[in-house]
Amino acid sequence: MSQDQQKRLAAQAALDFIESGEIVGVGTGSTTNFFIDALAGVKGRIDGVVSSSEASADRLKAIGLPVLDLNRTGDLSLYVDGADEATAHLQLIKGGGGALTCEKIVASASRRFICIIDESKLSDHLGSFPLPVEVIPMAQSLVARKLIAMGGQPQLRADFTTDNGNVILDVRGLDLTDPLAMESKINLLPGVVDNGLFAARRADVLLVGSDAGVRQMTI
Repeated sequence: MSQDQQKRLAAQAALDFIESGEIVGVGTGSTTNFFIDALAGVKGRIDGVVSSSEASADRLKAIGLPVLDLNRTGDLSLYVDGADEATAHLQLIKGGGGALTCEKIVASASRRFICIIDESKLSDHLGSFPLPVEVIPMAQSLVARKLIAMGGQPQLRADFTTDNGNVILDVRGLDLTDPLAMESKINLLPGVVDNGLFAARRADVLLVGSDAGVRQMTI
């Protein structure tokens, strides 16, 4: 079974968590796109969606779902999104698509965060995938130096600007044995908007698509 087929299985399984009449938070990325496609079949049950990116918002509008402003909806009951890497502790690295800040905002506003992945994204420890850090442009060099001092190897994501008008540094080599501490440490650097560690707000449920079906993981 291909990775896309595994992603599709996990995305389809996430539909079981949707209750009629609710507003659903929707993330960004290739696995989430399969979830958006699956939403087209149940859109009559949903009052609307809150999107974490302009790309997902366009895709949601294309299937006829009303995209709402989080400032108007208030807290959400459900957020569904993928991840670039995940552990059995439901801690994640996200931001391969560059929407990490808005993803973290919507996840933090949601009572339940359902993360959907294919089995290749499951790791014993975070760090195989480079950690995205969203940075205000004028602080790019400063933040890069600070990250190097922390043991990281930052690289500017070429020809990329976030929906918020910022740049992304993709960082390898950081010690992520304590993701919660590192998430906080990086976010204290002046000029950092947010980083792709989801440890303070980790997933509540991890749906892992595999050749054997979908495995549901919780803490």
